Amino acid sequence: MNDEPIVVLCLDDEESVLKSLGRLLRQNGIKAELFQSGNEALDRVREIDFDVIISDMRMPNMDGAEFLTHAKAISPDARRILLTGYSDIQDTINAINSGGIHGYLQKPWNNEQLVREINKAAELTKLKKQNDALQKKIQSQNEELKELNTNLENLVEKRTSQIRQVLKQLEAANENEKKEHRSTVELLYNFINANPHLDADKAKNIAKLCYQVAKGLSLSAEIADMVRMSGYLSQVGLLAMDPSLYAKPFHELDSEKKKLFLTHPSTAQLMLMPAQHLSDVAEAIYSQFEKYNGQGVPKGLKGKEIPIGAQVLAVARDYMEHMYQSQRPMGERKENALEIIKMYSGSFYHPKVVESLLSVLSKDQEETDKVGSMSILTAQQLKPGMELGLAMHNAQGIMLLPKGHVFSDNSISKLQQLELQKPNPFRIMVVDN
Repeated sequence: MNDEPIVVLCLDDEESVLKSLGRLLRQNGIKAELFQSGNEALDRVREIDFDVIISDMRMPNMDGAEFLTHAKAISPDARRILLTGYSDIQDTINAINSGGIHGYLQKPWNNEQLVREINKAAELTKLKKQNDALQKKIQSQNEELKELNTNLENLVEKRTSQIRQVLKQLEAANENEKKEHRSTVELLYNFINANPHLDADKAKNIAKLCYQVAKGLSLSAEIADMVRMSGYLSQVGLLAMDPSLYAKPFHELDSEKKKLFLTHPSTAQLMLMPAQHLSDVAEAIYSQFEKYNGQGVPKGLKGKEIPIGAQVLAVARDYMEHMYQSQRPMGERKENALEIIKMYSGSFYHPKVVESLLSVLSKDQEETDKVGSMSILTAQQLKPGMELGLAMHNAQGIMLLPKGHVFSDNSISKLQQLELQKPNPFRIMVVDN
């Protein structure tokens, strides 16, 4: 198995037998340690690992079966061979059955057979040791991998626990209103808005462009709304990552950080998992870095394999990324961003999605919410049952109430308390009945 010599312990109370054994083994390149006392031999077994342990059966004080039983307890991997006379055959069989002895040879032994049995036994011992070592190595590597996975899971769980908790609470509170996705998205959008390293305005513009491109493709209102929500939350996975990955433009990151950055859609999918009614949104976000030619991540999907929401999101996201990264005047920025998108039509992006983007930009369309006639009121003028026409945000951009909120005594009271702390009253858009 390797270049290390075989090491054998020989125990026999007859000195002449030991000398004969030692001479035979040395002639065959086998290292042998010879003992006449069972206790001394056991002491030596405790000190080093023998490949093979050979013992005579008939000895005073401690017979071979008893010695090998003790040796097994100390060094279980060593192969154990009993030397026995013909008259000891029944005792030998009993010793094999009870003492875990691997084999026996009768005296007088055949030299070739003895050497052959020792070599075979030593090979089995070394195989067992190597197998144990490999098992330990595999176990150690598995434990290291498990620890790495656990640490990663703990990190993601720690950074996303607040978001997931909010989602679970929202799920429980709106079990009968799962189709009302917008409130969930606006809530998550607040987390993006509160992060100093993320640009909430860019997310809002991506969402708006997603919706316009989706409508230009004649997608259903439901799908267009889903794509818009994907635009709002396309960056949500970054909340669970180190800010150094997104505090500067993607092209300035080194290769390792780029790989890490591109995993944020997978993290977003994990965050959104508790919100089953956002599964289509999560799928679009997860696949947003797939490319039309199949060279994207994480799965290398190609063409129609890529969810349409992800294809729309990719075009809108990259167009806005080029717009925000450029320091040129607005007109030049738009032209340059559009040229880059057109350059990769058919490779990175679906040609029809790019065509829809061109149509949207040429008409300079902007999304408008049909909210009907509205009145502007202060908090003191609110009454229960009134409907909020536009979402309310505080000075930091954090949403206080979503669009469509129906005022109750409780929500009116809270707004009135907040209004008393402001230098100027709220301007609250309320839908006229």
